[in-house]
Amino acid sequence: MESKQDLEKLAKLVRYFILVSTTQAGSGHPTSSLSAADLLTGLLFGGVFKFDTDNPDHSNNDRLIFSKGHASPLLYSLWAAAGKVSEKELLTLRKFNSPLEGHPAVAFRYVDAATGSLGQGLSIGLGMALNAKYIDKLPYRTYVLLGDSEMSEGSQWEAIQVAAHYQLDNLVGIIDVNGLGQRGETMYGHNIEAYGKRVESFGWKTILINGHNFDEILAAYKKAFTVTDKPVMIIAKTIKGKGISFIEDKNGWHGKALNREQLEEALKELGEVDKSISGEIPKPEDLKTKKKSPQSSGEINYPADKPIATRKAYGNALVRIFPEFPDMVVLDAEVCNSTFAQAFMEKYPERFFEMYIAEQNMVGTALGLSCRGKIPFISTFATFFTRAFDQIRMCQYSEANIKFAGSHAGVSIGEDGPSQMGIEDIAMFRVIFNSVVLYPSDGVSTEKLVEEAAKHRGIVYIRLTRKDSPVIYGKDEEFPIGGSKVVRQSKDDVVTVAAAGVTLNEALSAYEELKKEGISIRIIDLYSIKPIDVASLKKAGNITKAIITVEDHYIEGGIGEAVRSALAAYNIPVYSLSVKKIPKSGNPGELLDYEEISKNAIIKKVRKLL
Repeated sequence: MESKQDLEKLAKLVRYFILVSTTQAGSGHPTSSLSAADLLTGLLFGGVFKFDTDNPDHSNNDRLIFSKGHASPLLYSLWAAAGKVSEKELLTLRKFNSPLEGHPAVAFRYVDAATGSLGQGLSIGLGMALNAKYIDKLPYRTYVLLGDSEMSEGSQWEAIQVAAHYQLDNLVGIIDVNGLGQRGETMYGHNIEAYGKRVESFGWKTILINGHNFDEILAAYKKAFTVTDKPVMIIAKTIKGKGISFIEDKNGWHGKALNREQLEEALKELGEVDKSISGEIPKPEDLKTKKKSPQSSGEINYPADKPIATRKAYGNALVRIFPEFPDMVVLDAEVCNSTFAQAFMEKYPERFFEMYIAEQNMVGTALGLSCRGKIPFISTFATFFTRAFDQIRMCQYSEANIKFAGSHAGVSIGEDGPSQMGIEDIAMFRVIFNSVVLYPSDGVSTEKLVEEAAKHRGIVYIRLTRKDSPVIYGKDEEFPIGGSKVVRQSKDDVVTVAAAGVTLNEALSAYEELKKEGISIRIIDLYSIKPIDVASLKKAGNITKAIITVEDHYIEGGIGEAVRSALAAYNIPVYSLSVKKIPKSGNPGELLDYEEISKNAIIKKVRKLL
């Protein structure tokens, strides 16, 4: 543990690094970084934080999340003060190809998850804390630096509720209440009592301090260790721009770097800086967690005469494959009796976490678990993932390994009406970098695709259907990511129909009707929408007159667009049947007919093309 005098020297060094790096960059957030400099210097070098600086991935290291991501100059300066980043490297801040990006990114080895979109870091920390307390059972603690402005985000309060519910006494939030946001005073200014009352009312232990007094800072971190059965929030009154009088508590300095002349003036005011010192961070214990060895998965058994909803097969699959993937963890947003994640909850309750109706926090929590080496499967109605799109978007920048399962997709859910119908979800997940989008059509393909998702490293979306579907495939069929299935074909095929999920069954019904008229069509199950099977589509398009895509989704960003993009370089006609009207309540058959994506619509389109 550093002495108070040493901490003051280190804080001055950290401030120096913040100022010179942002001035060199010509941009950044020096004032937002300066306000939290004492708080974080006290944390890292005050003897509380345990971290093996040569091994950032050590399973026993305490974790530090900068939810207040624009304070990244502080993050980098702290590791410079720890001797792990040189001043020369600091001066590459915000430069192309530098790991020191404008907001924390995983290119920097001391960052677990990309942050910067405000209101997300506490959820990520929650996932890490859940992992430590309930899964790995390790004593590491998770600290999250929060800005006062981002406390207006609803996702923060989702996280605060759920963290209290799970009694995460290994989670410590630190609110840097500097009172100024981007355009002026924050909602409560410097009224730290207002934050304290609100956070405490959710079941947290709150500690209110002066964020520039090392005695109070260190005492707060030590007190956090004595709290049991509830998370801790340290609420610190700070001054934006602290340490440099001409920018202290001054509006209009958010996101502005000092110019060279101002830097010179600031450094004179800062006084002599001891660059020879280096902060010491104590190492954690080297404790091991009990790991289960992978076991083979159970058998799949879906009789051909017993239809089953793909959402139910999803729940069955989770239970079946868990022995093979013992790092799995399942989260659900209080709909597990509809997504059928309930089957996993009943079989493996120690690996199931109820996230309640708080989808943004559920995604952030899954990211935290992913950062600690787990394989989260998270489920809700497909349409409700749209409210968590910002969290999903940020997951791609953290190289997350998360499996999303959206049930109740499409108008085929019927009477519940459009508020419950996921008809934008394929587009939403297709746009995520390197994502995989899967859409099974029966029980067997669902089971196989859930297993493929678990094997795949990255973001996977599995689209699930509410209504029971006929069993199409035998248990020995394989469904590799990027593939497709030609389920009906002959040398006489005149048109290809490409579909997935509920519309595949409509296509198969259309096939039988047209066959009676002597019209033969090829049917392709496009179970892998991204990546898509270009070779099979091209082959079918060259053999038949045209391809008709049929989907229970809006045309924008859906299967039709995916097929058109895949075949853009080839002279193959593609026609799309999709949801083109605002849906309404009704039975599934009525709605499929209304949107012209049913068996009847397919038959009509084939006849028209012929």
